[in-house]
Amino acid sequence: MLDIKWIRENEGALDAALNKRGAEPMAATLLALDDTRRSVIQKLQDMQSRRNAASKEIGIALGQKNSELAEKLKAEVAVIKDTMPVAEQEEREAVAALEDALSRIPNIPFDDVPVGKDEHDNVVRHVIGEKPRWNHAAKEHYEIGEALEMMDFERATKLSGSRFTVLTGQLARLERALGQFMIDMHTTEHGYTEVSSPLMVKGDAMYGTGQLPKFEEDLFKTTDGRYLIPTAEVTLTNLVSGEILEQEKLPLRFTALTPSFRSEAGSAGRDTRGMLRQHQFWKCELVSITDQETSIAEHERMTECAENMLKRLGLHFRTMTLCTGDMGFGARKTYDIEVWLPGQDTYREISSCSVCGDFQGRRMNARYRSKDDKALKFVHTLNGSGVAVGRCLIAVMENYLNEDGSVTIPDALLPYMGGLTKIERAA
Repeated sequence: MLDIKWIRENEGALDAALNKRGAEPMAATLLALDDTRRSVIQKLQDMQSRRNAASKEIGIALGQKNSELAEKLKAEVAVIKDTMPVAEQEEREAVAALEDALSRIPNIPFDDVPVGKDEHDNVVRHVIGEKPRWNHAAKEHYEIGEALEMMDFERATKLSGSRFTVLTGQLARLERALGQFMIDMHTTEHGYTEVSSPLMVKGDAMYGTGQLPKFEEDLFKTTDGRYLIPTAEVTLTNLVSGEILEQEKLPLRFTALTPSFRSEAGSAGRDTRGMLRQHQFWKCELVSITDQETSIAEHERMTECAENMLKRLGLHFRTMTLCTGDMGFGARKTYDIEVWLPGQDTYREISSCSVCGDFQGRRMNARYRSKDDKALKFVHTLNGSGVAVGRCLIAVMENYLNEDGSVTIPDALLPYMGGLTKIERAA
């Protein structure tokens, strides 16, 4: 959430930033709502002041035996008491209207973020590795998985509907191995603390990281009003909600391997075959809680941690700087890591690492105490995938495909595969 004081002092800068994101100008609307809020608060304060003053005047009038004035003042106080609940309701409504409007405004991009409309305007940051060279034809993951008889979409549809997958045997083990490899690497080599957190959260947690209120249609909601997490970013970031941290203890780095649940409301007709875009998938999430001085450097570090995962698996990828029109709602800058998929003959996003500044910190009311001046400041937050397990499984299957239809297991995963070196169809 943006600071209304900053908006009042930077009206033009807000609208310019929204224009870069392809959004309509909102500064005038927000300031009008703030003016209403201020006016109502001032009205209520004036009423309270007059009530207090009149109450004192009643005592003076009674002391002077001026009963006529005392009764007049009592009548005035009674009117104020009767009208104050209305003014208090007006205040609540004005505050809620401003907060709702602010909660729907995206974050301000950094100045070095490329300006553009969509993914076609993203900029290549660097390319790592090379595309595999084979004598045999590439295949898409669902062709490979179905030929191995270990990837079943028909039975998944019978169980749950579209956009679900059943994995069995060695492929199920490979998926599990990938997740374990990721969480082990981030905790033992990259300094993240592993967290086992709930898969269902209250609306306040979704609001804190920006999924609510704007993106409710993308979420699954339980019958008792909780939400299934679309990413462990929600739980890991909200671990510090409402808290005051000491700057000396920052950064905090958390990681979790969890299922993620997404309705994919806006993706009708996209990636309908295979397991690229699922309602349920495993993801290894990375979250950092930092101060304002180190958040940009932490963004570079987090991105390197995610990249190291793909390097260790021997996968070819490129890292993109997202343009203003393709960034997520809460991000100030985002790097997308796109892995090469031979079967699709294209790059696909497998990790997205974002620095959010104090945008989420304000929404969560999470602050830290500066070691220099002891002032309270909102924490800066970062999140990234380290990485999406399902998409990594797809990448391994397509990049390590052999001519006979088997899939070679990358060396980094061998300790997790119980002696298997290759996935192949049962004889």
